[in-house]
Amino acid sequence: MKEAKSKSSGKKQRIDWVRENCRLLALTAAEFQQTQPFAGKTIGTGIHLEPKTAALLLTLKAGGARVIATGNLSSTQPETVFYLKERGVEVFARQTRNAEEHTANLDNILNQRPDILLDNGGDLFARYLEKPYPGLMGGTEETTSGRIRLLPLRDQLRMPILVINDSPIKQFAENKHGVGQSVMESYLRFTNRITNGQRITVFGYGSCGRGVADYFRSCKAIVSVVDADPLKTLEAHLDGFLTPYRGDAVRSADVIITVTGVKEILQEDVLEQLKDGTVLANAGHFPWEIDVEGIENSSNVQAVEMYEDDITTWILVDGRKIHLLGRGHMMNLAGPRPLGNTIEVMDMGFTLQSRCLEAVASGTVGQDHCVVTVPETINIAVAETYLELVRS
Repeated sequence: MKEAKSKSSGKKQRIDWVRENCRLLALTAAEFQQTQPFAGKTIGTGIHLEPKTAALLLTLKAGGARVIATGNLSSTQPETVFYLKERGVEVFARQTRNAEEHTANLDNILNQRPDILLDNGGDLFARYLEKPYPGLMGGTEETTSGRIRLLPLRDQLRMPILVINDSPIKQFAENKHGVGQSVMESYLRFTNRITNGQRITVFGYGSCGRGVADYFRSCKAIVSVVDADPLKTLEAHLDGFLTPYRGDAVRSADVIITVTGVKEILQEDVLEQLKDGTVLANAGHFPWEIDVEGIENSSNVQAVEMYEDDITTWILVDGRKIHLLGRGHMMNLAGPRPLGNTIEVMDMGFTLQSRCLEAVASGTVGQDHCVVTVPETINIAVAETYLELVRS
């Protein structure tokens, strides 16, 4: 009797699963292999190094680019670094929360004098201005945080920099739905705690904050929104969320999530208002919305406990315990099994990135496109291609 042959081709990596499901990027890579829009050019990138980013960087490489990459604080995934290096991408990164090491990695990218930059948070462009070099054509910025940082520098930059986060696709697909869903999932992976009937306070009602609030509400939480902008607060109210004064929202919260892009939204003085067992987390790009160091050094904190899965507990002098997820780093790319946003929404966002970088490389955008949103023609093309895929 003959032995049955196994049909298995061996265990594949999660990165392979992600790449196979990034259908827009796969189409773009196939086109780029033919058109070679980046031939002879170096693209320097500073973006979270996780599986979906690997699909983006390899799409740029397919277009003829020499790709050199670093990551962001805390979020670099070692298996992604290894995967990229195996496929010819030069990577200057490892998982770190050391700001000096991160700055050194940025310098390593800029020392190669790339022709185009793909930035995330404005790190590369801001660093470039400290030591400029000839030949930089421009590039892209992924985030709102980066736009806020780069807008005052436009007169110094004077080159095309397209802000992906200002695209309507990025706003409603990746920020609202992608961030909302992934923050919700990450909270469950961190804590394994119920959301039903819990009082969640969301700081910030931009597109990411809308998504976070909406997804927690869909999981039967009681959601309050705090925003410094009265118009956004009114919008949250009309969307059916509670909009109490800040102090009331903090005092009542079981969970507080910051997603504002602004420094030190929660500082030492918030400890007096928090009830026993409150969970704090940040979903903004930079790990600065919760002043972790200032709170931890407060005289109100008498002890610190560290749990597995990156949960910190501050024990206050009166016995209350306050819990912090991921040390204040972006929670959907920190902690246990940090998957980030869903594949499909990142596929759309990263296809926008690819097409915007193509526009910079081809010279179809110029100095008047310095820190501005994605051209409408690119938005429409990506939307139409995605809809063709889902309708087929």
